[in-house]
Amino acid sequence: MRIEQIYTGCLAQGAYYIFSKGEAAIIDPLREVGPYLKRAQKDGVQIKYIFETHFHADFVSGHLSLAEKTGAPIIYGPEANPSFDAYIAKDGEEFTLGELTIRVLHTPGHTIESSTYLLLDKFGKEKAIFTGDTLFLGDVGRPDLAQKSDVLSVEALAALAFESLRNKIMPLPDDVIVYPAHGAGSACGKNMMKETVDNLGNQKQMNYALRADMTKEEFIQEVTSGLLPPPAYFPLNVKLNKEGYEHFDKVLAKGLKALSPEDFENFVNQKNALMLDVRSPEAYAQSHIPNSIFIGLDGNFAPWVGELIVDINQAILLIAPEGREEEAVTRLSRVGFDQTFGYLKGGIKKWISAGKQTEEVNSVPASDLEKVYEINKNNIFDVRRKNEYLSEHLESVQNIPLSNLNDHLKQFPKDQTFFLHCAGGYRSMIASSILKSRGYHNLIDVRGGFNALSLTKIPKTAYVCPTTL
Repeated sequence: MRIEQIYTGCLAQGAYYIFSKGEAAIIDPLREVGPYLKRAQKDGVQIKYIFETHFHADFVSGHLSLAEKTGAPIIYGPEANPSFDAYIAKDGEEFTLGELTIRVLHTPGHTIESSTYLLLDKFGKEKAIFTGDTLFLGDVGRPDLAQKSDVLSVEALAALAFESLRNKIMPLPDDVIVYPAHGAGSACGKNMMKETVDNLGNQKQMNYALRADMTKEEFIQEVTSGLLPPPAYFPLNVKLNKEGYEHFDKVLAKGLKALSPEDFENFVNQKNALMLDVRSPEAYAQSHIPNSIFIGLDGNFAPWVGELIVDINQAILLIAPEGREEEAVTRLSRVGFDQTFGYLKGGIKKWISAGKQTEEVNSVPASDLEKVYEINKNNIFDVRRKNEYLSEHLESVQNIPLSNLNDHLKQFPKDQTFFLHCAGGYRSMIASSILKSRGYHNLIDVRGGFNALSLTKIPKTAYVCPTTL
């Protein structure tokens, strides 16, 4: 028997590969299924089952492609209603995998169809649970991400989650290993641990949602309070996972077309394509194509794409580091952005040699801002998330989180110089690219962000929660 967690850091997502006696199962596969097929071939095993814990919102699963290439059935728990052929298991139903048994535990709450898969060894002992978004390490799945329903409210789903945890998961032995679908950094929960594997006994001690003396009312209050709005692409990904999508091989072939500067420019003009620059913040600042948007690969690339590009059907052309074009197309497809139509062959150097126009971003070190802080403090914008800003920020600066940037464009002065910073420089460069594409050219990016500003003498403050006597 072998269990392997295949963890994808940029999505904070865990897929699982299990095999025993020549048979394998994949749980919650990613969009690109080649690695699973190669692994099964290397191990000399047949992929027998594809298990889905629920209809995912934060990424497009590879279930359809994997089923087509292997003939393995796609299995969901009760209440799932996909538009494609799938096996809808009953609560408690068991599947044999070599010497192992996988039992379906219907655990609604995060979504109505959410299910946990309990792994039993050849002696019938409970060994592990694959919890999807029902149970994370240190947290539970949000009850507000399911497709809108006229039947169940967020509070009703939270109540179901309470019952699922108490009746299906907490009675299991403490030594059962918990394998969740996500870790810290995912928007599917609020406060997950950085670890990606734990035992259930430890979670019963550490996870607030598994507190033995917690009432249902307390649980509902805990899991429904402080929820940030989910990224705009989440319901679109649910729709793709539920109804189907174009196979990844076709998406990749379409996206890996190398375009000359002339063809690149013509396509942008004819198709109103978004020019997405996925290089480093430093490279983008030094030289970029006018009106291109920066979202770098070496950051939370896919989540920010989903957060900021409203339409998953938007035509996209890439400006990528040489050799990373396939990575960019792949990571876009993981969150449902399948309309990539090629990349700039030879990159920005080829664009410049063809005599095409470029622009730059004025990016300065934190020490430069320190020198002019007093006379510019009302024109400094912090684009970190609200909770980061409240934790500590520069005195007098305004907070406009990157995710809300387009809703607050009027707050940026068009006739005055202003400064942008985030935590380390990644998000502020994204903000700079968006603002420049909207006609704001008098901006200055603070290189190194708040991490660098913390070393300066610029006064800082933190939000103090008011108290009542």
